Amino acid sequence: MNAKVSIIMGSTSDLPVMEKAAKFLDEMDIPFEMNALSAHRTPDEVEDFAKGAESRGLKVIIAGAGMAAALPGVIAANTTVPVIGVPIKGMLDGLDAMLSIIQMPPGIPVATVGVNGAQNAAILAAEMLALSDEALAAKLKTYKTGLKVKIVKANQELSEIKYKNKVN
Repeated sequence: MNAKVSIIMGSTSDLPVMEKAAKFLDEMDIPFEMNALSAHRTPDEVEDFAKGAESRGLKVIIAGAGMAAALPGVIAANTTVPVIGVPIKGMLDGLDAMLSIIQMPPGIPVATVGVNGAQNAAILAAEMLALSDEALAAKLKTYKTGLKVKIVKANQELSEIKYKNKVN
């Protein structure tokens, strides 16, 4: 089995955020790989990874990075495989990382999710893959229906909580 998605993080300290992507991909039965590569500390390895991504069969790359957050952009500059950037909260509550990732020059797009939004990155990657995979598309529809069911149930439970001045 070959990986369809690659999860890359700047260091293993990002694992608590990025494992949310891994868990979702596992839930959807999407084969993935996970590596720590740094745009600043291992630039040659990042370039080699990105240049070989397509030939290794990768369809989407999820790249998480904090602070200067160059990793997603460096990867995107070296491949045509779609890259989803995950800004990692660190300094400035992740705003620095988010701004670094979304300020890509023309021709080097990086899709970007919210700060620490690795699960959303995995969902977006799954949606990209589902464009050519009907079984995966069905799993995603079931997943999204489950989200609705959870909110409807939570709203029902909320309606049963009583307060002196609550009118619903």
